[in-house]
Amino acid sequence: METKNILLELRTQKGLSQGELAEKIYVTRQAVSRWETGETVPNTETLKLLSKLFDVSINTLLGSPRKLICQCCGMPLDDSSISKENDGTFNEEYCKWCYADGKFVYTNLEQLTDFLVEHMSNENFPPEQARIYFEAQLPKLNYWKQNSIKGGE
Repeated sequence: METKNILLELRTQKGLSQGELAEKIYVTRQAVSRWETGETVPNTETLKLLSKLFDVSINTLLGSPRKLICQCCGMPLDDSSISKENDGTFNEEYCKWCYADGKFVYTNLEQLTDFLVEHMSNENFPPEQARIYFEAQLPKLNYWKQNSIKGGE
């Protein structure tokens, strides 16, 4: 779906007129009209305000052009699983289980690997296979690369 349609749908779901929405995010009614006709797209700061107002990610406002995955555990992300900062804004880098209340839950790669093996393995993905997979994939994610955090060190 295009941004113009998403904005129109979210605004009408909230029962807001173009003028009421404009007032809430400090723009003109004409700006809202131009977004909804596809003439323009909100700027970055306005997208942040819209994201917070409608409780959807910026990625969703833009029609989900990026496939988001948690940069800690590798889980695919959508608006129901994306973490939030303490101020309520979405943090599109992490899931709500890896990053909560402004803090990372996992600070040790071995701890996360153990948790994932316990909860993700099954008859088609036995624990030994799951461990090999996660030990190979998790270090490639930004959280672990940036922090150079290794289990047991």
